[in-house]
Amino acid sequence: MSEAPTARDAPAGQADASFAELTERRRGRIRRYLHQHPRVMDGVVVLAYVLLVAPTAVDALVSGTWLVAALLGSVAAALFLRRFQPVGLVAYVAVVEVAVTLLHPWGSNASTGLWFSLYSVAVVHTRRFALITMAAATAPLSLLYLLAAVGPMENSLVQDTGANPADFHLLTSIATGATIALSNVIATGIGIGVKQRREHEQEVAAWAARTARLASVNERNRIAREMHDVVAHSLTVMISLSDGAGVVVRKSPERAGEVLGELSRTGRAALADMRRVLGVLRDDASTSAPRLPLASGDSLAKLLEGFRTAGLPLHYSHTGPALPADAAFQLTVYRIVQESLTNVLRYGRSLSRVDVDITRAGGTVTIDVHDDGAAGGAHRADDGGTAADAGSGAGVPFGTGQGLAGMAERARIYAGTVSAGPGGRGWRVRAVLTCPAEDRPKPLPALDQLQGKT
Repeated sequence: MSEAPTARDAPAGQADASFAELTERRRGRIRRYLHQHPRVMDGVVVLAYVLLVAPTAVDALVSGTWLVAALLGSVAAALFLRRFQPVGLVAYVAVVEVAVTLLHPWGSNASTGLWFSLYSVAVVHTRRFALITMAAATAPLSLLYLLAAVGPMENSLVQDTGANPADFHLLTSIATGATIALSNVIATGIGIGVKQRREHEQEVAAWAARTARLASVNERNRIAREMHDVVAHSLTVMISLSDGAGVVVRKSPERAGEVLGELSRTGRAALADMRRVLGVLRDDASTSAPRLPLASGDSLAKLLEGFRTAGLPLHYSHTGPALPADAAFQLTVYRIVQESLTNVLRYGRSLSRVDVDITRAGGTVTIDVHDDGAAGGAHRADDGGTAADAGSGAGVPFGTGQGLAGMAERARIYAGTVSAGPGGRGWRVRAVLTCPAEDRPKPLPALDQLQGKT
């Protein structure tokens, strides 16, 4: 069973979908349903408002102030527009609640409509705009309680407390105004928090999409490099082997048979490499194509032997410890040697010696490929040319111009550099790679530390 692609190796669309599914699961069943059905959520908001102001509406109807109930009903209807005109809704609700307070001063929860409308403004507008709107909407109703009379009070209501009725009236007005202001601040703060969380989710989703696109581009570049190395090397060797077989078939049939056998092995190896490279593009887990990178040990020896069979006078030397065990690092060394020798086979003329030297000293590995041929530097410099340059006489495009660039890209993965150019009579390619951290030799302890231990 194949797993869902992660944000790193999935396409951008799949990364967006995966993050959206994760966010939906985090919301829970009820919140997820309300998020998917916004009109239902609007109905819940209106129902909550109606339940909160119902005592005020009933009391107003009983006392004969039917206009209060009508105004409260208009606010309930206007709350259905909170997603479309939140600022206009705040202005309307602020005016209506002042009117309701003047008509029915003892009503409870008359300022509830501002909670929902201020929340809607804070969710869609900037924090500064939301706070200014909250202050402008809260000021009239709060000042009404702080500065204006709220109606006649029964003396018996305050006689038992022994307090002055005027003082009790002032304290009640201050407490009511402060409660209204605090509740509006809380509603606005909740809206600001929800807006910030949504913006954070959008930023994370955008980051996941960018990471997925970058991973996709990197994967395409990696596959392009692999395909270039596999196809360019294999075709170059196969063309050289077929040309050689055609020359020696009459003079030495046995030698021609060996060359043709090597030609067949090169073709099979190229097919296996292509299956391995293209196997990562398959979505089904049933594919049997190997997806591990090539090892450098035996494969490097076989690579050199194949070039010798193709006619290159190769001399190989290795100085220092063995290459790091990291398979990706070994593949980088393998590909650099392969590309360098492929260019020698393409463009080299009058070759009498090709040296491949790999040196490991400390934490660096140096690859040096040098030949004494008389090839034109222009063709090697851009890895271009035609098959006619290689001696086939076909005159068809033979190079892609990406070989040296591909080597440089591989070297940069290990903080390395690649230089190519004329070296004496022939051509030299030199690559310097930094070994992975876990494969670098550990520094020897200082002399004073050793003396301290003894």
